[in-house]
Amino acid sequence: MTERPAADPRQVPPPHHGVPSTERAARSGEDPLRLCVMATVALLGWLLGPVAVLVFAGVGAAGYVSARRAGLLRSRCKLGDTRLVIAYLVLLAAVAAVFAVRALAALVTGGAHA
Repeated sequence: MTERPAADPRQVPPPHHGVPSTERAARSGEDPLRLCVMATVALLGWLLGPVAVLVFAGVGAAGYVSARRAGLLRSRCKLGDTRLVIAYLVLLAAVAAVFAVRALAALVTGGAHA
């Protein structure tokens, strides 16, 4: 028999295919916590606008940089490669920072921003 090579511990296993996540959760009794987390993040994003995006993107980028330094090369994120995920989050934070500064400037000057 041919043995399969050992899996690289730095690689994230692929997501489950074939079974919808809600069906899989119902079978395993799994708590769909991530849905609650996503709703909370959406609420904070709605209330805080670009500041929330800046904070979440910054925390996410810091987390991925730390994970990459620890050896993680692939993510379950759709982008896959952790370098792409980090670049995406840094770009998102930069755009959010521009909008946050514009919103702050509009508040300070009392005028509407263009």
